[in-house]
Amino acid sequence: MDKRLSLKLNGNRKVTGVLRGFDQFMNVTLDETVEEVSATESNRIGMVVIRGNSIVQFECLERI
Repeated sequence: MDKRLSLKLNGNRKVTGVLRGFDQFMNVTLDETVEEVSATESNRIGMVVIRGNSIVQFECLERI
């Protein structure tokens, strides 16, 4: 917990943020979240809850 993650979501979307929580269905809560719209554009979207079934891939961006 409290580690920075990069998530690739269905629909070719990508977000990065700080992991605040998760459950047995891999639903995750991210804080300080940034949605990467394109290579040059990103949107700060704050705290979000992402359903586990929309997560395609995740990567920890910090040493565990």
